Amino acid sequence: MNQMSDRKMKLDYIHHFNEFEENIIRLYDFDKALAIKFRQAIIDTIISNKTGLNLMELDFIEVINCNLVLRLWKEDEGISTTNHKTFYCDLTLEGYENMIALLEPFCKKETKGHQFLYDIDNPTDFLFSPAGTR
Repeated sequence: MNQMSDRKMKLDYIHHFNEFEENIIRLYDFDKALAIKFRQAIIDTIISNKTGLNLMELDFIEVINCNLVLRLWKEDEGISTTNHKTFYCDLTLEGYENMIALLEPFCKKETKGHQFLYDIDNPTDFLFSPAGTR
């Protein structure tokens, strides 16, 4: 088996990463193929089936210090938690459709760029970054 097929994107949580005491849930360390898998999981589970997506259950994601569940919600609220271990990203169908559009550049070519996957006034951002940086 080649090394690329064993590769997994990583999911972690960084508490108070800046002077504004903001937090980040970060999906990182991935290539174009993994970005395509992540985008397709959102399309298949949330957009098509209208059900939640537990990232811990995806075999191509390595959970480092937290888990994230993507859920359909009546309004775009972003990421929340009660215990800093399990997080919930609550977005409308339109919010997830926008996320799919934001993921598109990572699915077309390898890139070192990064993207925040929603723009909501919320203390926890969702960072999608191949190199893990912003």
